[in-house]
Amino acid sequence: MQLSKNSLKLTINTMKQSIYVLLLLVAFGMQAQETEDAKEEVTMVSKTMTEAKTQMNDSTKSTTKRVKIDGVAAVVGDFIILDSDIDKTLLDLRQQGVSLEGLTKCKLLGKLMEDKLYAHQAIQDSIEVSPGEIRDRVNQSIEYFSQQIGGMDKLLKFYAMEDEAALRKRLTEITKVQFLTQRMQSKVVRDVEITPEEVRQFFEKIPADQRPRIGVELEVSQIIIEPEPSKEAVDKVIQKLKDIKAEVEGGSSFGTKAILYSKDRASGRQGGLMPINKRQSLAKEFKDVAFSLQQGEISDPFETDFGWHIVMVEKVRGQERDVRHILLIPEVTADRLEEARKEIDTLRTRIVAGELTFEEAARSFSDDKETRNNGGKLINPATYDTHFELTKMDPEQYAQIEPLKGDEISIPLIDETRTGQKRFKLLKVTNRYDEHIADYSKDYIKIKNLALKEKQLKEVEKWIKQKIEDTYINVNKGNRDCEFQNNWLKK
Repeated sequence: MQLSKNSLKLTINTMKQSIYVLLLLVAFGMQAQETEDAKEEVTMVSKTMTEAKTQMNDSTKSTTKRVKIDGVAAVVGDFIILDSDIDKTLLDLRQQGVSLEGLTKCKLLGKLMEDKLYAHQAIQDSIEVSPGEIRDRVNQSIEYFSQQIGGMDKLLKFYAMEDEAALRKRLTEITKVQFLTQRMQSKVVRDVEITPEEVRQFFEKIPADQRPRIGVELEVSQIIIEPEPSKEAVDKVIQKLKDIKAEVEGGSSFGTKAILYSKDRASGRQGGLMPINKRQSLAKEFKDVAFSLQQGEISDPFETDFGWHIVMVEKVRGQERDVRHILLIPEVTADRLEEARKEIDTLRTRIVAGELTFEEAARSFSDDKETRNNGGKLINPATYDTHFELTKMDPEQYAQIEPLKGDEISIPLIDETRTGQKRFKLLKVTNRYDEHIADYSKDYIKIKNLALKEKQLKEVEKWIKQKIEDTYINVNKGNRDCEFQNNWLKK
């Protein structure tokens, strides 16, 4: 959706903020607190935080001898931002080929200060981040970037780290600040809601000739047929999980068993470790079991849409806990897969012949619980409505539906779940919406989302303004000529 620059300053500002966050994440950022590297570069950062603050205050008074703390760009609460943080982040971005157009050192310093303000306040508000969550994110980051750059050795060389342990230590510190920042941001806007009247007023404030243009959109429906494993295959998996549970209770490592056997690729590499809370979008059966166990207890085998599991609670922290789990999936034979293909092929023939509609077939026969009850209509995860903007559609999905004309139904397509299970699906484009200027009634959900973002941004701006006043902040003299978006200089 293309937005008017003049009428939707909110969206542009939000996009700019998102870009800065993305740049920092891509470059790994720099650590928020003092590190050994900082001590080598900064002659006086080895002094205590109290001395640093006192000296920076004294440097602003004409009656006191000025003391320069080399390398300190700014102090926000209990966090120091070094000049080297800014320089290294810019260098990382440049090395990765990221466009730096419009991204000045002053803007990057302002973004770093904003992140540290969030992290500082999160600590004051006792917002916690579990070591398991941090460890999991660090592992994912290292795995992703090592694959992108061509191996761990190249990754260490790229970031000038002597070994993997040093890289993990650095990323652990960065990741903790990122989590604190994200959770504080979420807390600030958590209770912000918007009424239909506010949405109407937001829309009516936009001049008619500057309203957003909505690109071509589609509504897509699907029918999923999953092959059924045999009873023998299910019993085999259940018995295997029971055997693993007995071995762990006898002294074996649950984590090692997860690495060896779990079909959950993401957690399996981490020994099955999953930091969870009740707000997470997890299978209901999984959450019910995980939150019914005591610390150290292991569940009996249970089933979800993903397969069969056992769960062990490693640590309980109020409404959050670290669990380990093992997922096994009953084997589906080639014969069972062929039976599913024949079933969906027959279903397609009946729909084409007019015996039943696509929507009726989805409600009666589809194995996809998420779409079955609404006639197979897919929900856009970005907007939570049924419209998919053509230019923003997943490339694989676009390639599957692009050949379909009118009410045509796709041939049976092989679909694969994130756990590697094969199944078949039919796709149909149920509605097409041409490019048009945003209409209040037709595009209400999109307009509501824009209006809510504007309201959230105002709440964030109000929060930042107040916290800047309440928090110790000092910007080094060399950076006081910057034109910051926020009042970091407290003028």
